Amino acid sequence: IVVGVDNFSTGFQENIEDVLSKVAPGQAARFSLITGDIRDDSLCRQACQGIDIVLQEAALGSVSRSVADPATTNQNNVDGFLNMLIAARDAKVARFVFASSSSVYGDCTDLPKIEDHIGKPLSPYAVTKYLNELYAGVFGRLYDFSCIGLRYFNVFGRRQNPNGAYAAVIPKWFNSLIRREKTFINGDGATSRDFCFIDNVVQANLLAGCTDNPAAIGQVYNIACGERTTLNELHSMIRKLLESVDPDCFYPEPEYRGFLPGDVRHSHADIDKAVRLLGYCPTHMVQEGLTKTAAWYLQHGTGCPK
Repeated sequence: IVVGVDNFSTGFQENIEDVLSKVAPGQAARFSLITGDIRDDSLCRQACQGIDIVLQEAALGSVSRSVADPATTNQNNVDGFLNMLIAARDAKVARFVFASSSSVYGDCTDLPKIEDHIGKPLSPYAVTKYLNELYAGVFGRLYDFSCIGLRYFNVFGRRQNPNGAYAAVIPKWFNSLIRREKTFINGDGATSRDFCFIDNVVQANLLAGCTDNPAAIGQVYNIACGERTTLNELHSMIRKLLESVDPDCFYPEPEYRGFLPGDVRHSHADIDKAVRLLGYCPTHMVQEGLTKTAAWYLQHGTGCPK
């Protein structure tokens, strides 16, 4: 049985329905959805009953959102996280895998980023994710509770929401370019990220949830591709992918504007620890992931006006 919990504050139920439509009826019947909020501790307890593995992905994302509204980010990412941690412990869940973030590296300028060396957080969002790691570590030591944290680096892929003030850059650019709207780069475009396709993240969660390696428990891992792409390079890659589908369609150059407060300048993961202890092996590097993502947005977007 698979149980999902979502309040749909940032996601959409049609995404779940789309996934269920693509699996066998017998598999779809094994999924149940609880519509609710992890800030409700009774709902968290309900969700954890009879469950072996918890994949705690629920959070209010976006550095910019947390700068604008730190209280709501904290309520979701700290209070809600702690509710799930307590509920999973009390339900005697065998494994608790949770989403952390590359934002915990803060002002640490070392490249690539290594799990044991972090800096001071640069945003309220980063603080909440670091607190998640601290809480999970304490629960592991105090209650002999099996926790594994995954520090995601700029996840992207199909079904990612391109709309709203806090939309991630890749879906926003795909959507805007397909619609012939302006695209913007914050800063000079030399800012770099270790963009990670969603299939790699799914792999990491399955490995973390099922590993029987004692050395892998109670750890946090970088989940990325181990390569760095600047925003200028990323924009060019997306434009070229769209132009390859329709070479007669012109996709304009980006416009530049100011840096965002709390934003990290460079991000590049060392994934050796995840490879060594979890058996993680990225199946999609950035270009491959963008190609699959482009196909999805072209299918669901408006296409090039003629």
